[in-house]
Amino acid sequence: MSTINLLQSALTASSLRQQTISNNIANAETPGYKGKKVIFEDILQQHLNNQSNFTGNRTDPRHILIGTTSQVPVAKIVENSGTTMQNNGNNVDVDEEMTNMGKNALWYNTLTEQVNSEFQKLSIAIKGRV
Repeated sequence: MSTINLLQSALTASSLRQQTISNNIANAETPGYKGKKVIFEDILQQHLNNQSNFTGNRTDPRHILIGTTSQVPVAKIVENSGTTMQNNGNNVDVDEEMTNMGKNALWYNTLTEQVNSEFQKLSIAIKGRV
């Protein structure tokens, strides 16, 4: 699996996280609403731990796969249904959501810089100069 594919998956997860956080903030006063969060880093870590260092080259679709497949990890949205912060059954903490939004923005910016770096490397490899 290429680095660019992993970065794309991480960017998609970060975008989904931004939407989820925004949705939580928008529903902070909605009675009975339960906050949601995006799980990606644990899925990515598990995916990376399960990869072998060797992947066979498959020249015929009838050949047996050797090593890991090139499936990209996908983020999941989970609901926090076990807590309540307000009398109306809502469990969204706006301060925590705003903090998470700031962290996610930093994470997204870091990922975009990393993608730019990967494409610069490819450009140098193709052109042969800086």
